[in-house]
Amino acid sequence: MSWKPEVDEVERRRELAREHGGPEAVARQHAQGRQTVRERIDALVDPKSFQEYGGITGEAELDAEGRVRAFTPANVVAGVARIEGRPCVVGGDDFTLRGAAYSAVGIKKGQFADELAIRRRIPLVRLLEGGGASITGATGVRGRSGYDMTAPSPLNLLCVEALAAVPVVCAALGPVAGFPAARLVASHLSLMTRDTAQVLTGGPALVERALRQKVTKEELGGARVHARSGVVDNVVADEAEAFEQTRRFLGYLPPNVWEGAPVLACDDPPEREEEELLSLVPRERRRAYKVRRAIELVVDRGSFFEMTTGYAREQVTGLARANGHPIGVLANDCCFYGGSMTAEGAQKVRRFVDFCDTFHLPILSLVDEPGFMIGPDAERAGTIRYGMQALFAASQSEVPWLAVLLRKAFGVAAGIHLGRFATVVAWPSAEAGALPVEGGVALAFGREIAAAPDPEARRRELEEEVASAQSIFPRAEDFGIHDLIDPRRTRALLCRWIDEIQPQLRGLRGPRAYRLRP
Repeated sequence: MSWKPEVDEVERRRELAREHGGPEAVARQHAQGRQTVRERIDALVDPKSFQEYGGITGEAELDAEGRVRAFTPANVVAGVARIEGRPCVVGGDDFTLRGAAYSAVGIKKGQFADELAIRRRIPLVRLLEGGGASITGATGVRGRSGYDMTAPSPLNLLCVEALAAVPVVCAALGPVAGFPAARLVASHLSLMTRDTAQVLTGGPALVERALRQKVTKEELGGARVHARSGVVDNVVADEAEAFEQTRRFLGYLPPNVWEGAPVLACDDPPEREEEELLSLVPRERRRAYKVRRAIELVVDRGSFFEMTTGYAREQVTGLARANGHPIGVLANDCCFYGGSMTAEGAQKVRRFVDFCDTFHLPILSLVDEPGFMIGPDAERAGTIRYGMQALFAASQSEVPWLAVLLRKAFGVAAGIHLGRFATVVAWPSAEAGALPVEGGVALAFGREIAAAPDPEARRRELEEEVASAQSIFPRAEDFGIHDLIDPRRTRALLCRWIDEIQPQLRGLRGPRAYRLRP
């Protein structure tokens, strides 16, 4: 006698699980411009590569003869797939089932996905949509939350462990509140869709009950809010763009901290020179320029992937390639606050440097740093404290840095862009010192300027004198930088440097002494 009836029953339950919350719930999901969790996974991963675990996990209702009368699948889907040919763990919330409020078995499946990625040392992708735990909690019993205060939460510990071991990408593809919101930011890249996602610590009902304020989900945690808050790295137009960015981001990274990042064949000549770089930085010190153009002209063509685009816009962070090798890119954008280091900018840089150090990505730093932001708002924001956190992150990083001074490099903040043992080169447009010319002259020669017959003329005279002293040429003469270069040769220098540091990078593989914090 065979086991075919039982096998048929397994397949029947799988088919029921693929119906999600039923036709009406799926139709509502589609009507709101959102896919089901299995549709999302199929759109993200390589065709037919998803191997689901726990495909028949759920609650079955049996009739008097022991046959399944109804089946409610678990509202978390998890498994292993390939993304661009590379194995990854992929998990997602099923909003068509109780709004993806985590049940006891849903929590177990989410925990399993994190554990699987850590154990197999492969990237982890979470597709998030839901309100987190229900009032019955992990027990599934009303009045019994199951919340154990005597030990750390396994899910919290797994979030910490995963960030230190494997690439983690999280995407908010609908309303995300409570613990799913926490999981969203416990990632190396967090995404949210512009029109269909909201990210909330607590939803409108909680806010109204606790604070007596009536707000919508969009007002609380829509894309307009979090593009600027730093909670998410990138806001994307739709789910398709979220999946495209996920694939692209993972393409720069190793599967784990014990392996090297993937190197691609490069058809962009390492010796390529760009005449545009010679005049990119204006001679007029107060004029702005487009630093992203400098990045594009130096790295492999079309390889720059910017991260955390709307937050702390005075600092630019992202990934790129140099002669096929993945690198981190850090730059000042002088179009915002002159490129100065704000409290938000320091937090953005600190997290980015820690991320690059975790996965042993060398950093190209294009420096135009006038110093820490000043003024009442900057003091209230705690700029100097966050600035020192960023400085410590740079100083403790072990990856190689190539710092190219484009224009300004002033004060303590300049050190944030140099790393621990940076190779430091400069363009002829660079200037460096303790303070920018204008502030330094006003501070040091205020009385002399005030006492002069023509204070304005004396101020200009002193500024020209100090500007001459802050020229990069004397620093090159004193070996205060490693070289003064033709801007057009920056790419050639970068590509040669990236080849030279490969033995150093191989020696860094493995976990860092301290773990990345989101």
